[in-house]
Amino acid sequence: MLNIAVELNGQPPIQVFARQTKEPVLTIRSIDLGLSEQLKTYEDVRAYDALGSGFTLARAAFAFAGFHPEFNGGKFQTLETQLEHLGGGVEISMLAAIPKGSGLGTSSILAATILGVLSDLGGLNWDKEEITRRTLALEQMLTSGGGWQDQVGGVYPGVKLVRTVPGLEQVAVLRWLPSRFFQGPEKARMLLYYTGITRIARDILGEIVRGIFLNSRERLSTVDAIAAAAEQCHDAIQRNDFEAFVESVRLSWKLNQRLDKGTNPECVRKILKTVEDELSAAKLLGAGGGGYLFMIAKNADAALRVRERLEKTPPNEGARFVEFAMSETGLQVTRS
Repeated sequence: MLNIAVELNGQPPIQVFARQTKEPVLTIRSIDLGLSEQLKTYEDVRAYDALGSGFTLARAAFAFAGFHPEFNGGKFQTLETQLEHLGGGVEISMLAAIPKGSGLGTSSILAATILGVLSDLGGLNWDKEEITRRTLALEQMLTSGGGWQDQVGGVYPGVKLVRTVPGLEQVAVLRWLPSRFFQGPEKARMLLYYTGITRIARDILGEIVRGIFLNSRERLSTVDAIAAAAEQCHDAIQRNDFEAFVESVRLSWKLNQRLDKGTNPECVRKILKTVEDELSAAKLLGAGGGGYLFMIAKNADAALRVRERLEKTPPNEGARFVEFAMSETGLQVTRS
């Protein structure tokens, strides 16, 4: 997988704030949703996999950080006793500036960010490799089917090729690449557009994995081709060959559609039809079907025309352009 960590509209799109509180409870707040919840018992924490339970990622992260007997060796009889022993409760506030189903790995990166903050707050000293490993385990606890590479893309900075080998123990090997295309004159040709359409990856992943387990020849050959396309993209960036990079984006989009027929629905095709004469390449990010659309225009002037057309006649109320820039830090934890 080749990916890039980005900031959107000049700031990290996912932020988590944590502080200690006097009251011996765990408090979870969502700044963007305006919701909050308090966890007062171990049962409240363990409800991360209960149907209809809110803040599942945060609940599971609290459990992983030791706020449940399954992860702290059963040292305490109650959550209240544990928090009183620690000197008070913990409050985390989450801000996600990107919607669920955006294709940008939101849930995995949010989970990794929560774990990173709790590690720092609790003195657990998890490094980035440990955080990504625990995020993978957390995603499987939630039965979401994700967590295999999205968090690596957000936790580690810059442009990189990510490789793992089959097996339950997923240790990612990263090869960083030059960032010139995303910081030089070629950047003027690139556009990031939120389509206003969401599609959750869980069902998509389930169907794809089912085909792999059933040894579907078409699915297996497409997955191999997707991996090869990532290598081609890596080589193009290393050679500083922008047109070869553009071709790798086109190829990636074709392979995504071959893997999953729902990747390019009619509503997305209409958006692309509006501007296809000005584009060299385009693809939906993540599982596809909606979310963010990455476009490379034929030149800088064509990029301006694409922006003008879609801003003049947006496909829905939620559609909009988003400014993006490469993140030089990835996951960053600070204290104030």
